[in-house]
Amino acid sequence: MLLLTQREAALALRLSERTIERMRRVGNGPRFVRLNHSIRYRQQDLDAYAAARVVASTSQKETI
Repeated sequence: MLLLTQREAALALRLSERTIERMRRVGNGPRFVRLNHSIRYRQQDLDAYAAARVVASTSQKETI
């Protein structure tokens, strides 16, 4: 299993590191793995997070 750093996860989602960190703290970001004091992200969790946010139009509300 490949684990990505916060920086790598942010790059994969095209978000800033601050944004992904804020999302993690609030609880509305992708799932993550906590290894002692390190935070890592699994690629499949980033893919699932992005897939759950696919919409057909800008007027469509998020369901998550």
